[in-house]
Amino acid sequence: MLQLSERTLGEWLEHWAEVTPDKEYIVYSDRNLRFTWSQFNRRVDNMAKGLMAIGVEKGTNVGIWANNVPDWLTILYACAKIGAVAVTVNTNYKQAELEYLCQNSDMHTLCIVNGEKDSNFVEMTYKMLPELKTFSRGHMKSNKFPVMRNVVYIGQEKYRGMYNTSELLLLGNNIDDEILVEAKKKVSCHDTVNMQYTSGTTGFPKGVMLSHYNITNNGYLTGEHMKFTDKDKLCVCVPLFHCFGVVLATMNCLTHGCTQVMLERFDPLLVLASVHKERCTALYGVPTMFIAELHHPMFDMFDLSSLRTGIMAGSLCPVELMRQVEEKMFMKVTSVYGLTEASPGMTHTRIDDSFDVRCKTVGYEFEFTEVKVLDPETGEECPVGVQGEMCNRGYNTMHGYYKNPQATAEVIDKNGFLHTGDLGVKDEDGNFRITGRIKDMIIRGGENIYPREIEEFLYQMPGVKDVQVAGIPSKRYGEVVGAFIIPHEGCDIKEFDVREFCMGKIARYKIPKYIFFVDSFPLTGSGKIQKFKFKDIGMELCRQRGIEIV
Repeated sequence: MLQLSERTLGEWLEHWAEVTPDKEYIVYSDRNLRFTWSQFNRRVDNMAKGLMAIGVEKGTNVGIWANNVPDWLTILYACAKIGAVAVTVNTNYKQAELEYLCQNSDMHTLCIVNGEKDSNFVEMTYKMLPELKTFSRGHMKSNKFPVMRNVVYIGQEKYRGMYNTSELLLLGNNIDDEILVEAKKKVSCHDTVNMQYTSGTTGFPKGVMLSHYNITNNGYLTGEHMKFTDKDKLCVCVPLFHCFGVVLATMNCLTHGCTQVMLERFDPLLVLASVHKERCTALYGVPTMFIAELHHPMFDMFDLSSLRTGIMAGSLCPVELMRQVEEKMFMKVTSVYGLTEASPGMTHTRIDDSFDVRCKTVGYEFEFTEVKVLDPETGEECPVGVQGEMCNRGYNTMHGYYKNPQATAEVIDKNGFLHTGDLGVKDEDGNFRITGRIKDMIIRGGENIYPREIEEFLYQMPGVKDVQVAGIPSKRYGEVVGAFIIPHEGCDIKEFDVREFCMGKIARYKIPKYIFFVDSFPLTGSGKIQKFKFKDIGMELCRQRGIEIV
């Protein structure tokens, strides 16, 4: 019988290190780097003592600004064992975003890698903290960042004013094991262990405070819905700085004793190769990742028959894409719906559900939670089949936004329900469907239009690889429908073809007024589509083409 656990992250790790010490926990297949549970646990203990040696203690906020490098999880668990808070930093952040997060989170120690894509993290850190070059390590004082004391470089290179991980591990030798044991005793499962900043698809990022209890139980129940055991191997190609990676993947494996086959960053070829080589049984990804894998020119060279299940989530998932994944990748796809503030899972389809349930709904609520569709105007629960706002109450609700009680009160009502801002309906079988966002709705001349409906329709059109629909300002109607389409390679689709496909099949007011063929969509670092950017992109494309907005 399912029940919630009060183990901390550290206690779960030590459990598996004792029960299955020689079983592989973390594997990097591309470089043949492997950690057993016992090896990893020892490294975490050493890292925890290293952090204590530079002043990290219970309640200290420690930032991790890195892709999925091996020591990302080492630092997370080290923080967890001594009661510190791991603050995840988006690898796509630029200077202003980095400085905002470090200030807002009262960050004490920042752990970084060299960089990602077009960003040099070392240079950006020096620009933010020029004091690093003048103060001795561990004694830095910054007027702009009064709490910040340390920067740790995750790697062997040495940079002035920064520790590297080797030095940090050596410093840990100065801390007696008994001191670490005493620190562990002071950690409660209800302490905040992870702070994730909202992705910024709407509004300014806010620090979401999540406890051991929140995320371990959400990960555990996620795995139960897919019948995970310690025999499973999960290919983790989603970023760890996002809930999808650190909770639905890592906490699932932590609570089930599974092996994590890790990728530092998403690459469709490396995903296919890792699944093939390691005989992975599960795979996660956002829709754009699965599209890239399915359409990779070397897709047919790999044996994916070991796959049995996985999760497609992070944005609305086209039914046809899920069908292709099931048929070509031999796995039963499930879908988790939620948001960071709900740790993140609120609803989840189960592996034994029918295809229609798994691919056309987001399933029903997680155990030990209440998910209701509430009328945004009255706050009353909507009847079956009536659209309203998706709301959640349960063990998975965040502690709140860091230093922002007003914003917390705006999303968690007096009855304890977390308001998502998403629109959905509940069917007669208790499954939920997401129909859009309250602010995502297009209102054309008084007609309410929900982009999801049009996206699902256009996805059925031959030649359409991916599609997003958004409102474009109109002088006459207020808003009209804009469709942003990524065509399949080699397909020459015209605007006329799209409208012809729509004629007589959907209401005239739903047919896109503006059709744009694009190469990609604007994404957050975690792979979510930034819907709010489409309006400006559409207007700019109209301006470039000399199209008058009417």
